[in-house]
Amino acid sequence: MNEEKIKKYHIVTYGCQMNLHESEKMAGILARKGYVATQDKSEADVILFNTCCIRENAENHAFGNIGELKKLKRARPELIIAVGGCMTQEKGKAEIIRQRFPFVDIVFGNLNLEELGDLIEERIHRKKKIVSLREEAQGVTEYDPPLRNSYPNAWVNIMYGCNNFCSYCIVPYVRGRERSRQPEHILEECRALVKEGYREITLLGQNVNSYGSDGATEVRFPELLERVANIEGDFRVRFMTSHPKDFTKELVEVIGRNRKICHLVHLPVQSGSDGILQAMNRRYTAEQYLAKVAMLKEKIPDAELTSDIIVGFPGETEEDFEATVSLVKKVGFASAFTFVYSPRTGTKAAAMPDRVPEAVQKSRIMRLIEVVNALTREKSAKYVGKEAEILCEDFDPKRNLYFGRDEYGRMGYFPAKENMIGKFVTLKIDGANGVSLFGTMVKAR
Repeated sequence: MNEEKIKKYHIVTYGCQMNLHESEKMAGILARKGYVATQDKSEADVILFNTCCIRENAENHAFGNIGELKKLKRARPELIIAVGGCMTQEKGKAEIIRQRFPFVDIVFGNLNLEELGDLIEERIHRKKKIVSLREEAQGVTEYDPPLRNSYPNAWVNIMYGCNNFCSYCIVPYVRGRERSRQPEHILEECRALVKEGYREITLLGQNVNSYGSDGATEVRFPELLERVANIEGDFRVRFMTSHPKDFTKELVEVIGRNRKICHLVHLPVQSGSDGILQAMNRRYTAEQYLAKVAMLKEKIPDAELTSDIIVGFPGETEEDFEATVSLVKKVGFASAFTFVYSPRTGTKAAAMPDRVPEAVQKSRIMRLIEVVNALTREKSAKYVGKEAEILCEDFDPKRNLYFGRDEYGRMGYFPAKENMIGKFVTLKIDGANGVSLFGTMVKAR
């Protein structure tokens, strides 16, 4: 008797942690349909692209990788190629995909991700290409457990969408308005993760600290965060991303009195210029941002901050850029994600005049990176000779070292004779190189 052929899938993910977690959800859907993962595209029965449209480079990268599958599809017509995620929700992009890549079988959006399994079945049985896009979000879908591949870390969506409409950002147009999950569902998921042995939980949302403002629940983010931190078990909690306008004293107090919550806050500033912040529709000034930072530091002196910063926004002058550099130095970010402004069709900023020349953008981003890297090196150097506790995440075969992050996001590397993945490890830091620390294990739990 012939054994039934094992069905295999391969997922290509672009973008942020939100997308990485949504790929885990897609993997869970496919697993329940009897598929198993493969890293080899040539042996996959389904190849899925989970796209991102936050920046043009991510789109171009996705288009390039989709195009590379033309020959494979020609050799294996039964192969199903599906393209989903944020990019397909962007106006006109589904039609571009359909025309440029006629060999793509399924195009679907992040607003109807839960239909993926049914769409694949429909493609198999009807032999017709499918475009399935939901124009508006329809509440919150509670998924079956995702197929997580990030142990000992776990990501948990607490809300979807965004109401902020920053002038440069496409997210509200492709992910819809804010929708909060019910707190009991979130807590149930977190308890299950702790029971399964996960040691770090990151609560995810486009703007986590506006959780509940859509009226779906009376619970607000500080209370939800505290409830998660009060779950029994040895684990730690992170959250991202926070909007400065919603970063409150109540939230800081919750962080301060719950030691499971990491003392690292990701608080995107985007610019240090009030004029640019206004043009971005960020709804705070540089002074107000610095006041939030001071509030955090006063309550939690050891707290560190990371940030997102955009350089070369339309109309940005040298004076505006220097204001950003000044703010970065005042805050002393532990690290920062720095980007050159990328126009997104459909956003207000895309129609703004006074574009900053590319050469000027490149010059400014390099100058900013130099400042950020100097701060990073300075903070890392302060670890040397001290102890730091990391959560061991994986093993680096090239270095022959285990590695993991401390609560402030610093990556620590160390040797060990046994598998330490999933353990909290105290290291004596012997040296530092940029954002990386190198040490000797003192103890583990």
